[in-house]
Amino acid sequence: MFKDRYIKNNVLKDLGKKIILISGPRQCGKTTFSKALSSSFDYINYDSSEDRELILKKSWDRTKALIIFDELHKLKNWKSYLKGIYDKEGLRPAILVTGSARLDLMRKADDSLAGRFFRYRLHPFDLKELCEIDPNSDLNKTLDQLLELGGFPEPFLEGSPEFYHRWRKSHTDSVIKQDLVELNSVRDILAVETLIELLRSRVGSPISYASLAEDLQYSPKTIKSWLEILENLYVIFKVTPYHRNIARSLLKEPKYYFYDTGLVNGDEGVKLENLTACSLLKECQFLEDSLGVDYTLNYLRNKQGQEVDFLVGINNQFSLIEVKNADENLSKNLNFFHKFFPNSKAIQITKKCQREQTFPNGEEIRDTAKWLAKLPLLGKV
Repeated sequence: MFKDRYIKNNVLKDLGKKIILISGPRQCGKTTFSKALSSSFDYINYDSSEDRELILKKSWDRTKALIIFDELHKLKNWKSYLKGIYDKEGLRPAILVTGSARLDLMRKADDSLAGRFFRYRLHPFDLKELCEIDPNSDLNKTLDQLLELGGFPEPFLEGSPEFYHRWRKSHTDSVIKQDLVELNSVRDILAVETLIELLRSRVGSPISYASLAEDLQYSPKTIKSWLEILENLYVIFKVTPYHRNIARSLLKEPKYYFYDTGLVNGDEGVKLENLTACSLLKECQFLEDSLGVDYTLNYLRNKQGQEVDFLVGINNQFSLIEVKNADENLSKNLNFFHKFFPNSKAIQITKKCQREQTFPNGEEIRDTAKWLAKLPLLGKV
């Protein structure tokens, strides 16, 4: 049942129409999911020396319904390679490509795969997906498990903190010592490991490149490039402050969150903010990948230090979201910023919520587990 991930129906609909690119963090379930799409597939992994020979010779089994290329982005000029197959042979069999680095970096207007692919980004489990898999699950228990173990399938399903910590060490080593070196030629691995450690204790806080540069004794430019690499490898993701001039928002101090909530060093409130960020990004990217909607994910902060955790825009329809662990009083900051976004929703989600509430100006206080299990404001486009 856990092979039937939330993107399945959309991927099946698109298979055979375009090349399907599925990216996401290492061990989030891409290979397991891909193999479950068809009983007739040929699986080729670029990390295997034998499979690399098959790739070079283009000698996979064409009688299968589906060919799965795993980690193909490690092949030089992999997009031109796929273009050649697509233009010469079409999609018989259907082609699906998976990878643990971002496969959607199509920045050049003349990119060789332009018009030939659909992309999907597969995320770890969140409360909404787990609730859809098992509607009878205990929401609060599942939420607590996600906060402690994160949403990566193997440690989550194992359910053991000891197993999770052992898994995390192996997972982090694979990303840093394999992908970081192979794909990006980063040599100071110790400094990047230290950078990750620093970020773990700064989740939810604006990040200064200059401050990190001072801590690590590298230039701000180098620190920024390392952070971009960690983003491309699905270790962290960035949330920038909102400004009507989007270019200006990119010059402000961003916040960074981890795809693995279990990595966060902090109290339950900080972990809850990270988990909420993961859920929002997952939902937004699914809507973008499957429906083509435009989305933005920011936070709000003014010069006076007033702040709201998240501002989500779906096709220019905004929702303000404040995350609280136990406070059941309506956030003054949420009330303040709500005035600047007419017709928007303003929602405070509280984990230890004794009573859900609504207010005259439209603000809401909702139970965190119930709200994250449905993500109702993002479900309507």
